[in-house]
Amino acid sequence: MHLLVVPTCCLSSTSPHPQLPKLPRPLPRSLGHSASPRFGVPFRRAVAAPAMRRRGRRRAAAPPPTAAAAGEASSDSPGPPGGEDKRAGTDLKTLARRFWKVAAPYWWSEDKAQARLQLAGVFALTLATTGISVGFNFLGRDFYNALADKDQEQFTKQLLYYLGGFAVGVPFFVLRDYARETLSLRWRSWMTSYYMKRYFKNRTFYKIQSQSLIDNPDQRINDDLSAFTGTALAFSLTLLNAVVDLVSFSNILYGIYPPLFVVLIVYSLGGTAISVFLGKSLVNLNFMQEKKEADFRYGLVRVRENAESIAFYGGEENELQLLLDRFRRAYQNLSELLIASRNLEFFTNGYRYLIQILPAAVVAPMFFAGKIEFGVINQSVSAFNHILSDFSLIVFQFQSISAFSAVIDRLGEFDDLLGENGSSLSPRRDSIDGINISFKSGSPSVLSSNGSQMQSEPGIVLEICDLTLLTPRGGNILITDFNMELKDKDHLLVMGPSGCGKTSLLRALAGLWTSGTGDIIYHARDSRQLQTATLGSNEPSNIKPEGEELLQSSKQRRDNGIFFVPQRPYMVLGTLRQQLLYPTWTANIHQSPTNDAQSKAPLSFLSEVSTSDGVGAKPEMPSTDELIRVLEVVRLGYILPRFNGMDSVHDWASVLSLGEQQRLAFARLLLAKPTLVLLDESTSALDDTNEVHLYSQIEAAGITYISVGHRKTLHRFHNKVLYISKSDSATGSLRNWELKPTDQKSIEESSPFAS
Repeated sequence: MHLLVVPTCCLSSTSPHPQLPKLPRPLPRSLGHSASPRFGVPFRRAVAAPAMRRRGRRRAAAPPPTAAAAGEASSDSPGPPGGEDKRAGTDLKTLARRFWKVAAPYWWSEDKAQARLQLAGVFALTLATTGISVGFNFLGRDFYNALADKDQEQFTKQLLYYLGGFAVGVPFFVLRDYARETLSLRWRSWMTSYYMKRYFKNRTFYKIQSQSLIDNPDQRINDDLSAFTGTALAFSLTLLNAVVDLVSFSNILYGIYPPLFVVLIVYSLGGTAISVFLGKSLVNLNFMQEKKEADFRYGLVRVRENAESIAFYGGEENELQLLLDRFRRAYQNLSELLIASRNLEFFTNGYRYLIQILPAAVVAPMFFAGKIEFGVINQSVSAFNHILSDFSLIVFQFQSISAFSAVIDRLGEFDDLLGENGSSLSPRRDSIDGINISFKSGSPSVLSSNGSQMQSEPGIVLEICDLTLLTPRGGNILITDFNMELKDKDHLLVMGPSGCGKTSLLRALAGLWTSGTGDIIYHARDSRQLQTATLGSNEPSNIKPEGEELLQSSKQRRDNGIFFVPQRPYMVLGTLRQQLLYPTWTANIHQSPTNDAQSKAPLSFLSEVSTSDGVGAKPEMPSTDELIRVLEVVRLGYILPRFNGMDSVHDWASVLSLGEQQRLAFARLLLAKPTLVLLDESTSALDDTNEVHLYSQIEAAGITYISVGHRKTLHRFHNKVLYISKSDSATGSLRNWELKPTDQKSIEESSPFAS
């Protein structure tokens, strides 16, 4: 009777990581389903739970396409990531390569000294807890020997030893877990900063969204990085502990009864092979589950951000059907995932339960023969379970490993996309990315590519030479062989039928589209100095060093006096003051001493926000009085009392009408005082009176502007008009544009390109 009951209840935990043994025998458990908060948390983030997980509340959803991306040439613009229902599996070699590529940079970063020191501390504490577990193994043997011998004095003595061991051992276990979680958080913080800088550098975020290169980059930064760091660190410590356990407990078990050691090896290897066979589909199912749940969340956020438009259309039923369809795909995939998990659990649960009696059954004949004491049975069972947990790591952790593999796969894809060569950002390998955007200084001369001195002609703001513009994905011709010279105070209006490429021309001028051929040259004027940047190895192939400084970032464009105002202005998350200062002085706001979150940040890499190597001078940040004055100038002074001053926080895209947002964008423009501004139907939501007022304000400020629009009333604010027609030529040999002065009579009717 004692043989069957006592050893079972006295077994130590079979968790593959060291922990204090408990008198009641717990079931063996995997890291992913551990009741311990120490290891359960990071693995639960990576493992598909038995019910649909509500990950959305932690995820910042991918934003809808920007106004600039949703404008002209819509036939070439992709939709949001929708998603194939199946994907090919990733081989083990690729997974290993991606794991190393994602994990390695931190340990050789600027934070490597602190990271390695903390990792060494975690390893030391892990070794200490393993030693404590070995000590408890021998304490357990003596404790149950005293119990079997009915020796009350020895039993009391061993009980006190046990209690003393708890008092000494518990702090080591707590400190180990705290050190591991702290290091995991630091690692995640660095990786979040590292990936976000790469995501925003060279407008990669725009290319990913406009070309639909991957799904849900926001989820990969937020959820997958969190799961990766916690799981990778916990799993690394588990492997370390497994090695130490093998060394520590193998001698104990082999010394008790060698055949038991052989049984253990055969049992664990067989269990591993069967687990791999039954669970091989879990990696792809977990990958697709992450994607489908993120797609469902993305659809919900689009409803929230476009609620008014949907309400006006009365599109509730359509949106409901679309969302239910996305949820249905997530449901179907999760059903397959649960079936695969169920089949695996049939085996793993039986595997776990059998080890409760297997070691006792093997050594029981020796006990009956009087060759070993009763406490040795407990010691052999404890050692057997420790070693079996090490050998059966794949069996116990297969679901966790498969889910972690999906996280590695998703982050690996993202990292490959952000790779230093930038080649993966080109959707078509045969596409022509030959549009060069450069800057000329207003200084007497600059060095050209052939070494000669180039004189910048006075009064010139912009030159466009032999520009042929193509759509990035389809290669459709939008504009053919366009040449233009824009001088100071030459205000250009771009007109034409919808879809002809008006906004696409602005994208090319802003450096967002480079598909095509030709040169775009900006001239830095007056007191502005040419702002340069170091050319990195990851720049697009069309940007090569010449005597003129070439465009490499949006910041560099702003620093050289080029400003862009879209039809639907972007409203940042923050105060009214930050709305006005965006984007010219945003970094100054976040780095000011009054920003508590910034000043208290303990990690230096979380405060570095620059994604450009260029260092540009900018005007002095406006005072509060100047901000109030510019609001009055654009006729928005009434919003100050309405929203309780400059420093109130609201969802500005919702509380301001589109007309108010457009006037706020003009306030940003007047504060930045650029040389040239590109206006993409920036007054479309304004009445004629406000439109006249705003154009007169930017003209009075001495700003040269290029406008895209459809209204004939815009002619009065411009002295040149560019008409663009849709290109019907497959070869692009026919010119589809016409440039004329606005003072020509009846230019709208006389132009063969007028719509």
